Amino acid sequence: MPKKAVIAIGGNSLIRDSAHRTIPDQYAAAAETCKHIVDMIEEGWDVVVTSGNGPQVGFMLRRSELAAHELHEVPLDYCGADTQGAIGYMIQRAMYNEFRRRGMDRLAASIVTQVLVDRDDPAFEDPTKPVGSFMDEETARRREREEGWVVREDAGRGWRRVVPSPAPRRIIELPVIRTLLDEGFIVYAVGGGGIPVVEDERGQLEGVAAVIDKDRASSLLAKGLGADLLLISTAVEQAYLNYGTPEQTPVRQMDHVEAQRYIEEGHFAPGSMLPKIEACVDFVRHTGGIAIITDPPNITRALHGEAGTRIVRGHPVPPPPPG
Repeated sequence: MPKKAVIAIGGNSLIRDSAHRTIPDQYAAAAETCKHIVDMIEEGWDVVVTSGNGPQVGFMLRRSELAAHELHEVPLDYCGADTQGAIGYMIQRAMYNEFRRRGMDRLAASIVTQVLVDRDDPAFEDPTKPVGSFMDEETARRREREEGWVVREDAGRGWRRVVPSPAPRRIIELPVIRTLLDEGFIVYAVGGGGIPVVEDERGQLEGVAAVIDKDRASSLLAKGLGADLLLISTAVEQAYLNYGTPEQTPVRQMDHVEAQRYIEEGHFAPGSMLPKIEACVDFVRHTGGIAIITDPPNITRALHGEAGTRIVRGHPVPPPPPG
């Protein structure tokens, strides 16, 4: 049977730097990443690709705010849906062209994906994720009063809206994703962590103004698919202990028990490597599969154990004997 992998790429990986943020620039970056993913597919892997969408949602919110004097603003959940579709189009086209170049009879398909969150998640009581443009305090307070926003001052740079980041509970379109994967399609899904939705008392879905961590959602997807591998593609080749200090040490492999200990010791930065390691530990602990963290050019080498950081199943440390 083909091996199944979920590959999570960052929304920032589609933007190389501040001078390359246009749509053609993002497509070029997506096409380069897809080359490395197709290398993996040629080796026999069935693949679901997920991605971040933070910068893309930010651009859309900014356009919406600038045009608010003429057009309605776009709600956050619809920004997530729109950017899922746009990034999915980039991935589909890049995959198609790369398959054609190599003479491979494969196709990619995109699924606009909803992810259920708990309306009672504590994150809704403590929004922390800044979205949209910077504002002066007067504008921020007005939108707080009129629209129910939560606003906070951001390190002396101005005021911004903040939204919650609840835990993903269930991927609504999981059966569709599984069917496409089983039929031989490469799938793009759970873009940006998925569109956060909640259920009402009748089981009806409603979008909410929130963002879901894409690494946590990718781990949930990999568990739901029974994947053999969760690969998180990021800006660095591998994870490090004591990152940014003179004692910085690369980590080529660790088991999930070691990784959890390193998390508790504070080796990984929140908002950067920490959520990636946590997602990997969660996947490995629950499935016994393998997780890899690396950058796009090293995907193939990481699969062969020559690059990246690999996290494997370990054995819990037994408690010390009494007395």
